[in-house]
Amino acid sequence: MSGSRRSPGRLSRYVDGYRARLLELGYAPGSATRSLATLGHLGRWMDSRDIDAEQLDGEVVRAFIADHVHQHGQLPSAGVVPVLDYLRNLGVAGPEPTRRRSPLDEFVDEYRHWLAVERALSRDTVAGYTRLASRFLAQRASASDELGVEGLTGADVTGFLLGESTRLRPGSVCCHANQLRQLLRYLSMRGFADPGLADAVPSVGRWRDAGVPQFPARPAIERMLESCDRSRRVGVRDFAILVLLARLGLRTVEVSRIDLGDVYWRVGEIEIDGKGHERARLPLPDDVGEALVAYLTLRRHHDSRRVFLSEHAPTRPIEAAGVRSVVRDACRRAGIEHVAAHRLRHALASELLREGASLIQISQVLRHKHLESTAIYAKVDLASLRQAAGSWPGAAR
Repeated sequence: MSGSRRSPGRLSRYVDGYRARLLELGYAPGSATRSLATLGHLGRWMDSRDIDAEQLDGEVVRAFIADHVHQHGQLPSAGVVPVLDYLRNLGVAGPEPTRRRSPLDEFVDEYRHWLAVERALSRDTVAGYTRLASRFLAQRASASDELGVEGLTGADVTGFLLGESTRLRPGSVCCHANQLRQLLRYLSMRGFADPGLADAVPSVGRWRDAGVPQFPARPAIERMLESCDRSRRVGVRDFAILVLLARLGLRTVEVSRIDLGDVYWRVGEIEIDGKGHERARLPLPDDVGEALVAYLTLRRHHDSRRVFLSEHAPTRPIEAAGVRSVVRDACRRAGIEHVAAHRLRHALASELLREGASLIQISQVLRHKHLESTAIYAKVDLASLRQAAGSWPGAAR
């Protein structure tokens, strides 16, 4: 067995297939060796307990981990879950005992389906809405009211939102208020709440567009780009992601959705699957195209047509959260304060404004539906605003 001269016991017949599967999933040689060693530890432990592979389930694995920690003082060097998943896929190991799903779990699943299908919301948005729904209803649920919807009043709604306001920033409270209104409308539609209860959600005292957009300066963005080690595949990938965010002002979910067929090399354009899955074509600048080519040349082979893949096994397309992690890691390497990925979009708008672009042109680049969304960037050109602002009447005597 690779990585160990000791027999893998009851699991010896699965070693070669498991090794091949690990390499197929993109595990590095060292990680594959550690995973094979874990399989060996488990197999020998099964020998000592006279347990066959067909008897493996979550309870048996938990007993193995407890014994391993007791004997060695630490967990196995690689997780047991990939081993168990592999054996389950072969139909060998028994299934994980399923947790009994409560009526509330079923109800939240129905709400999730409604948000995704009827409201056509994105996966990340649906996840946020259902998290709040679960928390709001779970704190009210009881043996006699398994869904937590009986006797729901405006005072209950206000009290919950006030509790949220003690731990969240105003912007996040606004978001939670919107999520709560959506849930109450759904409850009303299902006959669980009064139709007007959504109106009981209080408005959060926050002026629209009251702040000035915050964004990293160009030198900080350059340091983030330079921090990518382009002698390694992961650095080439991260550089391409950062260039797309900084040069095209893409949202994180838009970067994660880019497909191999979305780049039109002959005409120099890239098609974006945007907010609400509205598609739009953008010009592909030379530096962005070069960064994509550099990554695609090194990209792992994978069945998925998504451009950007994870570098940690198992290899899979990265999601919006993975794109945000790339930005966070670049800030850390560059030694600058953390910059949210969306701030790179703000930085592009500010740069275009300084170069003389109109708000209408910036709106087209950022693909805003309404010009009001772009108008906030008028406040970032403070020098021009000072020139436009007249003296306060009576200020100079």
